[in-house]
Amino acid sequence: MSTRRLTIKDLPPSERPRERVINRGAAALSDAELLAILLRTGTAEETAVELAGRILVEIGGLSELPRSSLDDLTAIKGLGPAKAVTLLAAAELAVRLSSRLRQEVAIVTTPAEAAELVMEEMRHYQREHFRILLLDTKNKVLGLEEVSVGSLNTSLVHPREVFRPAIRKACASVILLHNHPSGDPTPSREDLEVTRRLCEGGRLLGIEVLDHLVIGDGKFVSFRERGLLPLPR
Repeated sequence: MSTRRLTIKDLPPSERPRERVINRGAAALSDAELLAILLRTGTAEETAVELAGRILVEIGGLSELPRSSLDDLTAIKGLGPAKAVTLLAAAELAVRLSSRLRQEVAIVTTPAEAAELVMEEMRHYQREHFRILLLDTKNKVLGLEEVSVGSLNTSLVHPREVFRPAIRKACASVILLHNHPSGDPTPSREDLEVTRRLCEGGRLLGIEVLDHLVIGDGKFVSFRERGLLPLPR
């Protein structure tokens, strides 16, 4: 005898997440209920809300969702690739939205302020991402540009690629940013070499490299604060 997969429609109308969003707004829903809307269906033994609650328990809470991989999620009973991809996409959108909102009309005056703009997004990356923060003469953020993805080296991070968006937006200065997937932001020898080359390139173009931040898991290293930025020749 086949078993029917439980859906949100099996719940009383007053307990269905979609109806509650319509009647009370999304903010009234719990984390599990919001995930249940994305899941749409549960398993033969669980409603979507129950499945969502179990997912949150198994991954360690909602904040761990952006750090989860597809393999992590599909290892959870009742969660197939399609649902797992939906959850990962939603988590990435949430992280990007949070980062974009912080960048709007932001003025950067300290390394900590620059790190705060990208920390929640970049701390979760499983590969190294190299980015530049574009600033005007008053240190207002003009944009955040991704230059490369992959292990940081001098061939991937070429001055031509780094400064092209800076020239296009006529910015006065830039802050270099990249993450260490290990979570440890200690600069490597390669990080130092890339920084030296880019500072030289910036001087030739008249675009100052204000800092290079290495982003770890909730912490960062500022080359400027550590005295690691090359001195002008």
